[in-house]
Formats: sequence, structure tokens, C-alpha cells
Amino acid sequence: MNLNHTLRSLVLGMPKMLRGRPGERAGEARLAQHRLGLSRVAPLVVMSPAFVKGGRIPLPYTEDGGGLSPPLRWGAGPEGTRSFVVWMEDPDAPTPEPFVHWLVAGLGAERDGLPEGIPALGTDVAVQGRNSFLREGYIGCAPPRGDIPHRYHVQVLALDRELELEPGFGRQELFRAVRGHVLGFGETVGLYSRPG
Repeated sequence: MNLNHTLRSLVLGMPKMLRGRPGERAGEARLAQHRLGLSRVAPLVVMSPAFVKGGRIPLPYTEDGGGLSPPLRWGAGPEGTRSFVVWMEDPDAPTPEPFVHWLVAGLGAERDGLPEGIPALGTDVAVQGRNSFLREGYIGCAPPRGDIPHRYHVQVLALDRELELEPGFGRQELFRAVRGHVLGFGETVGLYSRPG
């Protein structure tokens, strides 16, 4: 995620959101999977032990609860997989681009998931990028109060290369690093809303 995106989101989205009428939503077409054209790569099974696909995300994984990153599981990547990337976005955010909740790279081909509650800093589990608040690590779900239930897409990409990204990398940097190297893709989607 870059500063230009964050500033544009604040300028265009937040005033309307504060009035209770989001004027713009990012939309599914702007999710990483669509921007990268992943409809023809091998499928991956992705799930979370914390919620069923299409179900409500439990409170501990939201900003209203503990703000923990959810546990994830995925199947083996296709032949030639060298690493995995996790990319969590909200296309229902009142922003020009999906709100990025989590960017994770540096996951070896032998991995089949992530544990709950990965700390933002000082972990040897993975290399984490910046979320839309320009902070490294996971940020819990926190849609505007009274808004529609937001969909949180947890996307897992199997790559034919290992990425050499520094902690705090951004969304655009990750796009450039994975483009042309995705062998497999899968996702799970959780929902969350807050009362008005």
C-alpha cells in the first residue's frame, strides 16, 4: 500500500463515510486476484479454522476484539511451488482501492498455513508488509458502523520463486514481485459488520 493510495482514500472516502454514505467502494475487480488475472492458475484450497467461508469473522480477529491475525490453512501448491504469499483485502471499503489488512511473504513451500496471532514485528514466521494504515502486520476488521457487512478476502498465492522483500513492503511492491510468478491461487472470505 502506498502513501498516495492512503491519502486518496482519506480525502475521497472518509468524509462521505463519516456522513454515513460511502460514495465509493473499491469493488472486487480491484482485488489482487483480479488485478493479477489469476483465474487460470491451479486452484488452492484455503480455509481458516476460525470461521467458515462466507461466515462471520469472530470478534478476536477484529479491531472490536483482540485484533489477532486469524489462523489459516491451505493445501499443497502445484509442482514447482517455491513460496506462498497471503494477501487480505476488503473490497467493500469506502476507498478507491481495497483496504489492505494483511500482506505476508517469505512463506516457504513446505508451509501449509499460519498460526493465530502473528505479531507485527520480530517474528521469524514470515515477512510482513504494510497495511492500509501504513503499519506493518495485520490490522483487524473494522468496517464503518452501520455499513453493510464487509467481505474480507484472504487470498493465498503459490509462487514459482522465493521473494526477497524487506519487512514493511507495500501493495504495489508485492504486485511487481509476484506478477508472472503465480502457479496457484485460492481464497476464503469472511464477513464482518458493526451496529450503527
